[in-house]
Amino acid sequence: RSYCNCIDKIEPNPDQPRVEIGDLTELTSSIKEKGVLEPLLVKPIKDTGTWMIIAGERRWRSANLAGLKEVPCIELDIDEQGVAEIALIENLQRKDLTIWEEADGLAALANRYGYTHDQIAKKIGKSRTTITESMSIAGIPENIRGKCAEAKISAKSTLLEIARQFDDKAMLEFVNKISQQGLKTRRKYVKNYVRQFQSKLK
Repeated sequence: RSYCNCIDKIEPNPDQPRVEIGDLTELTSSIKEKGVLEPLLVKPIKDTGTWMIIAGERRWRSANLAGLKEVPCIELDIDEQGVAEIALIENLQRKDLTIWEEADGLAALANRYGYTHDQIAKKIGKSRTTITESMSIAGIPENIRGKCAEAKISAKSTLLEIARQFDDKAMLEFVNKISQQGLKTRRKYVKNYVRQFQSKLK
């Protein structure tokens, strides 16, 4: 059912998959001018008179910042798995996802709920190729992700090549080699590496 709810009776989802909330300046400004146009999805918290956000935490936080007392809500009666799944899918449909957030979110959908790449592609409106590539990147270990951050390696094409290395040691060696290149020559280095790798397979 749809209704307006007191903003101070709504709580964020403690298991929200979003890693960072991001800058709320533009959204807050828009809400001050036009209000909250898209209702929050919420679930009642038993015997508390409060509701937990399933989808729409950025809108809720921005509405708070804008000084609103009420926000439009749609109440859903679903179990914990349903809450987690909707939160994941809504998060994956954001435009400002980092590569790592997208990769980990897609991997969570597959690992927790057993969805195939095709099923995930249909659920979030992206191509199967995009899903497969992102989930490949999700397999990069945390220590190597840290090395990528230190070396300012963030291009999806480069991360894909790192993910395609046959083990963690090879990944680390590849990252170290890339980090030794200047920013302008990294793309060329990766292209040459891919060309050499493909020629070995022929």
